[in-house]
Amino acid sequence: MSEIQSVGVLGSGQMGSGIVQVAAVSGFDVILRSRNMASAEGCKAMLEKSLTKLVGKGRIEEAAASKALDRVRVTAAMHDLADCDLVLESVVEDLAIKKEFFNELDSVCKKGAILATNTSTLSVTEIAMATGRPDHVVGVHFFNPAPVMALVEIVEALTTDPDVTARATAFAGSCGKNPVQVKDRAGFIVNALLFPYLNGAVRHLELGIANRDDIDAAMKDGCGFPMGPLALLDLVGLDTSLAILEALHAEYGDSSMLAQPLLKRMVAAGDFGRKSGKGFYDYSR
Repeated sequence: MSEIQSVGVLGSGQMGSGIVQVAAVSGFDVILRSRNMASAEGCKAMLEKSLTKLVGKGRIEEAAASKALDRVRVTAAMHDLADCDLVLESVVEDLAIKKEFFNELDSVCKKGAILATNTSTLSVTEIAMATGRPDHVVGVHFFNPAPVMALVEIVEALTTDPDVTARATAFAGSCGKNPVQVKDRAGFIVNALLFPYLNGAVRHLELGIANRDDIDAAMKDGCGFPMGPLALLDLVGLDTSLAILEALHAEYGDSSMLAQPLLKRMVAAGDFGRKSGKGFYDYSR
């Protein structure tokens, strides 16, 4: 297996920013590509702030934080990813958009580079077929927030070369994560099991079986979960959650995966959760 040394990250949102931090702290040279330099530089500024907080909490040495920040370069140009050993896409959960990006990455990135997607639900095989190197496309699904969550799902498409799967798994392990390998089915392991539960919590709320606070308290105190289902939906993003449920229902046809009307209406109203300031909870105050 050829060693991964340089990592490109496509997308500067919450997940992309978290992946950049994880890779840089783990010793990889990172190039963050965003749609414009303002958002790219803003992401690096947030990274510096995050590392400073970790130093203050004693979780990382100041010298290590400084070196991690120095390893990160930001750009708005796709061709700057050309020499990366691995490029990890983390943009909106929209299959058409991801396929467009992978088609462009295929024309830019060097031969032998791994093209990875951080999709949480979508078909890695379909994304891979947008390229001329489907054997070098793999899912590398970090969880939010990436610097904190230990799990990474390594998703093997029908087309993925076993060596690519092994290299992606080794990369996740080098980032201090626990990689698990899974075949390419909607939702993979975690979301396929998690989202029917989250959807059920919305149904309980919509039917008036219990109120928001009691639903979340019941699952925290009764099942030992660190966060209630409605608070977790707000963290994931209600728009992202809706997209995941729609993909799961399209794949499996299970009624437990059919998004509840309340969730759809909240997304239509622009109430996406923490990132919009309002979801099942109000974060604007």
